[in-house]
Amino acid sequence: MKRPIISILIILAILSALLSGCSSSVKANTDPGKVINTGVDKEFTIALGSNITTGYSWLPEFDASILSLSETEYRAKDTTGKQIVGAGGTQYFHFKALKSGDTQVKFTYYRPWETPTAQDETETFKINVR
Repeated sequence: MKRPIISILIILAILSALLSGCSSSVKANTDPGKVINTGVDKEFTIALGSNITTGYSWLPEFDASILSLSETEYRAKDTTGKQIVGAGGTQYFHFKALKSGDTQVKFTYYRPWETPTAQDETETFKINVR
C-alpha cells in the first residue's frame, strides 16, 4: 500500500521540477539605445525603474495601429511583502506587435493627475516590426 503512494509522490515531484523548469521568463528590454526587433503577432516587454509608491509612474505613448499594450505590472524591490512608501521597483509593459512597421514607444515619468511638463523624465524605445 505504501509503494503506490511513494510512486505517486515521486512522479509529482518530477512533474513539478519539469514544469518549473519550463516556465518562460520573458527578457525585458531596458535599454532605450537598442532597437527592439520583433515580428507581427510577437510579444515583447519593456521594463523601466520606477517608484510608483510616490505617485510617479511611466506612462507610454505609442501608435496603436502597430502595437497594443496587453499588460502592465509593477514589481517592488522590497522583499518584506509590504509596499513601503519610497521603496523603488520596476514597471513592466507587455506589448504585442499588430502589423509591420517602424515605430517608437515614448514613456514619460510623471504623476498622472498632474500635467506633464518638459522637465519630466522621458525614455523612447525604437521598435522595428517585420
